[in-house]
Amino acid sequence: MITKSFHRLTPRMSTRFRQSLGIVVAIVLLDPSLSRLRGQRFEIAVSPSARAEPVTGRVYVAISRSLGRQTPIEQTGETGVPLFAVNVSALAPGASAAIDATAFGHPIQSLRDLPRGEYWAQPFVNVYTRFARSDGHTVWLHMDQWEGQNWKRSPGNLYGDPVQIKWDPASRTVIRLIADKVIPPIRAPNDDEHVRRIKIQSAILSKWWGQPIYLGATVLLPKDYDRHPDVRYPIVYDEGHFSLRAPGGFGDTTGRGAAFSRYWQSDSAPRMILVTLQHPSPYYDDSYGVNSANNGPYGDAITQELIPAVEGKFRALGTPWARLLTGGSTGGWISLAHQVLYPDFYGGTWSLCPDGVDFRYHQIVNVYADTNAYWLDRGWMRVERPSQRRPDGNIEAMMKDENWSELVQGDRSRSGGQWDIWEATYGPVDADGYPKRIWDKRTGVIDKNVAAYWREHYDLRYILERDWRTLGPKLADRINVYVGDADSYFLNMGVHLLDTFLRQAASPKWTGEIVYQPMAPHCWGPSLEELLPKMAAQVQRHAPVGASNGWKY
Repeated sequence: MITKSFHRLTPRMSTRFRQSLGIVVAIVLLDPSLSRLRGQRFEIAVSPSARAEPVTGRVYVAISRSLGRQTPIEQTGETGVPLFAVNVSALAPGASAAIDATAFGHPIQSLRDLPRGEYWAQPFVNVYTRFARSDGHTVWLHMDQWEGQNWKRSPGNLYGDPVQIKWDPASRTVIRLIADKVIPPIRAPNDDEHVRRIKIQSAILSKWWGQPIYLGATVLLPKDYDRHPDVRYPIVYDEGHFSLRAPGGFGDTTGRGAAFSRYWQSDSAPRMILVTLQHPSPYYDDSYGVNSANNGPYGDAITQELIPAVEGKFRALGTPWARLLTGGSTGGWISLAHQVLYPDFYGGTWSLCPDGVDFRYHQIVNVYADTNAYWLDRGWMRVERPSQRRPDGNIEAMMKDENWSELVQGDRSRSGGQWDIWEATYGPVDADGYPKRIWDKRTGVIDKNVAAYWREHYDLRYILERDWRTLGPKLADRINVYVGDADSYFLNMGVHLLDTFLRQAASPKWTGEIVYQPMAPHCWGPSLEELLPKMAAQVQRHAPVGASNGWKY
């Protein structure tokens, strides 16, 4: 066809056309980003024997130099082995997805930069679900399968065994991998006389997401609970990441869990119910427990559905003065946020090493004043910003690497990672229905409009200071925070800013405590053995005259 067309052109036009065509061909051959014809690549197929339906989701290949106790997929992370990925839409069984030099990766951003050599490669497929939300947006995300929103171990996701390969970035050969295995369902631990579990479908969240959404609780009952069938108890909600293990590590035979188990069964432990909640969202292993433009009304679902279900089934006193909060890290933020945002629902919080409570220190980034999350501009150079440290000051990871690692695992805040859930929780919805980013994931440039939204809705120190006139009378003796002053993620700095406000607050004065442990990393805090007596004393102080005290046996 091209030859025939040439004969219809004038000689002058034909020469120009040939020159242009030559330039285009040269560019295609020299720049792999414009063509998949040059450079070695992977083609990953889903075996029809593993999944008969088309897949919409994300396809990965992980590459490692050696096999140890972990597979290449398990070795990936912000400081891990190379991972590359592409999205797929309705990929048919047996069809292949190509991962080539155009696919973004981490810590190597392009396959063209992977050195020649022998490696182990492993394919993986993260299956997405279609959510037609009640806010009018339709999004594709990974549905939690009660594993805690971890795509690497989520039931129904697909993978293949690691394969040894020879890699040559100058080669044009195709390395074909197949995902022919399916991750099996999660088996929940069995209940016993001390530990009970419930799981409910949330009507509130299912309506909002357009898919069935489940909430759960793992309940640790006090000593001799069954011997006192008429007693109702104070209840403590220990917030944190998704886990089906017993609260406090009860039943463990070593470490803090073993010490707590002995304490819980002793005569000195207050007779209270201790509960961990399970509320994974399509964005993370934990919803952060609040109403959110992207995550949906998890705060309403927890306070209106899950907690009433727990307290009705397990004989809690069921009143705010006997309903308490604690938790560490993510759970530290949730426990403080629930006390602040639902001040009439809880009787006090003892929050450990909470995520950023003041977004002037979102870890180490001031989202209001800084222009870039990854680098500090020093004129002639840029100083890279860390995200994780040891107590002695040595750096473990950098901001850009954590964020780029998440970007490979999932675009549009779909990695299931820490930075992405903060965007999904704190931020507004973007035009495409996914979270509007606080900063550009590639460059680190901060969006000040999004930062302003964060401040008004989820900056806990700001909200307390803004609304102290109404919140103060309800919260003055209900806020307690504990943090290591060398927190691995710099979370102590936001606590210092919260501390500064609370100590100067008036009408009323704050009477809780904030405690710092010198040189302590994440997640330092008092043990449950230390906190539970303080909680019991709080219940006794606020119990109305004539309230039942049968729990003090």
